[in-house]
Amino acid sequence: MSEHDPDAELLPRIARGDQSAIREMVARKLSRLLALGTRMLNDRGEAEDVAQETFLRVWKHAATWQSQVQSGGAKFDTWLHRVALNLCYDKLRNRPNYSSETVPELIDPTLIPEARLDKSQQSDLVATALSMLPARQREALVLQYYQELSNSEAAKLMGLSVEALESLLSRARRNMRTVLLEKGVIAS
Repeated sequence: MSEHDPDAELLPRIARGDQSAIREMVARKLSRLLALGTRMLNDRGEAEDVAQETFLRVWKHAATWQSQVQSGGAKFDTWLHRVALNLCYDKLRNRPNYSSETVPELIDPTLIPEARLDKSQQSDLVATALSMLPARQREALVLQYYQELSNSEAAKLMGLSVEALESLLSRARRNMRTVLLEKGVIAS
């Protein structure tokens, strides 16, 4: 195996039911999974559900992943993100009246002092704009900017070429800018 997978030593211990290994894996991955879920779903409670289900799958499939990591297969972290993203998409599909075309209303910009938004307001507005993007564009932005994956890692995770990912990111940034401009959050 050319690259060391830092999670590889935990997998056999998790497969044996070692509680300390499970706690260590949760400590390593929970904050990133919650951030991913929250940004994809725009709902902290649903993000917590996704993280919990993801860890249940880690526990159930640790032995399978142990053998794949040892044979030089995909990195465990790549699989973990894919599981979490798939669970996010399941939650999005199961929302009543969910459509990637449905556009929720942003906070009325006239209620916000134009001089300066505090960090909390900015974060809320960006999260709302992010939730308005088509799912694949949102996934690309979340993986690159919030999960801090490289273009090649994000492309691999999404099953795309790096060029296709870059195109998707470009469309996503344009769409975010358009939404934020239309709502008066940023100036042209």
